[in-house]
Amino acid sequence: MEKQMGWALVGTGSIVRKFLAGLRVAKGVSSVCVVSRSQEKADLFAQEYGLRCGYGQLIQALEDPLVDIVYIGTPHSTHREIALQAIRAKKAVLCEKPVTIAAWEMEEIAEAAKENHTFFMEAMWPRFMPAISRARGWINEGQIGEVKLVQANFGFVVPWLPQSRLLNPMLGGGALLDAGVYPLSIAAMVFAGQKVQSVKSILTMGTTQVDEQVMGVVSFGEGRLASINAAIRTNMQSDAWIYGTLGRIHMKDFVFGREATLRVDGKFETTYAPDTKGNGYNYEAEEVMRCLQNGHVESAIMPISESIEIMKIMDAIRFEAKFKYPFES
Repeated sequence: MEKQMGWALVGTGSIVRKFLAGLRVAKGVSSVCVVSRSQEKADLFAQEYGLRCGYGQLIQALEDPLVDIVYIGTPHSTHREIALQAIRAKKAVLCEKPVTIAAWEMEEIAEAAKENHTFFMEAMWPRFMPAISRARGWINEGQIGEVKLVQANFGFVVPWLPQSRLLNPMLGGGALLDAGVYPLSIAAMVFAGQKVQSVKSILTMGTTQVDEQVMGVVSFGEGRLASINAAIRTNMQSDAWIYGTLGRIHMKDFVFGREATLRVDGKFETTYAPDTKGNGYNYEAEEVMRCLQNGHVESAIMPISESIEIMKIMDAIRFEAKFKYPFES
C-alpha cells in the first residue's frame, strides 16, 4: 500500500486556495495544515477549509511529524528563506513559480536540497496537465521533426492596486517573474538540455516601477529560438506554438493545459483535449508524492536544473533591459 502523505500549506492567498482545491482530489494525501503569519489567521483558514490545524509560525509545521511536504504559496520575494528552512528540516518542498527573484537564490536552494538529500520541485502546474504531457510526447516521438521555434504568450490585466504583489517592486512584482515564467517554462521544456546562447529583451515599465510588459527572444543555438511575450496590464491570447521541421503543435490557453493540437505537414491534424481531474493542481501534487514514494529527490518532468536555467534567462532578460529591483545590490 502506498504511503499517505501530510502537507503543510504556507500562505493563505488565492494561489494557496487553488492548490488546496486540487489537493483535495489528489490521491495519497493523509492530512493538511496551514501556516500563516498570525495564529488567528491560520486558525480561521483551517476552520474554513476543514484542515487538521493551523500554525502561526513556520517552525511549528517543520517540527510536526505528520508533515511530509511543504507547499510554498507566498509572494516569491519570500520563497528563498522559507524553502531553505523547510529543506534543512528535511521536509520535501513544492514551491510556487517563480521559485526566486534571481538565479543565485535558486542555485542556493538547489545546493541545500542536494546537501540534505531532500526533494524540491518548482510548482509549474501546467507541465503536469495531460494535454501538455501529450505535447511533450509528440516532440519526443519526433512527430514535428526538429524543433526550431517556440512562441508563447501570457498576459492579463491585474486590478490597479499599486501596493499589491504584482505591482509592488519591493515584492518582486512585474510581468516577467509572474507571467513571463510560464512561456519561458514551455521553451525550457521544449529545448531541455540545450544551452542558451543569447537573450534579447524589451521591458515596458509602469508608474509603480515594475515591468508591465515584456518581450524576449532567447537563442538556444543552431537555429533554435524562443519568442516570449508577457503582460500584467494587457489581455493577451495566451497560446503557445511549437514549430518543427515536419509540423507544429498549438496549445490553446497553454497556462491551463487543457488542449493541444498536432499538425504534421501534408499528413494529418489531431487535437488532444482530455477530460481532466480536479482543477489541475492535483497533478503536480501527485507527482511530488509519486517521486517521494519512489525515493526521488527531484522530478524528471520539472527538474531542478531547468528551474535554475529559467531563472538565469529571466535574470538575463532583466539585466539586458537594465532592470533591477530596489533591494538588489
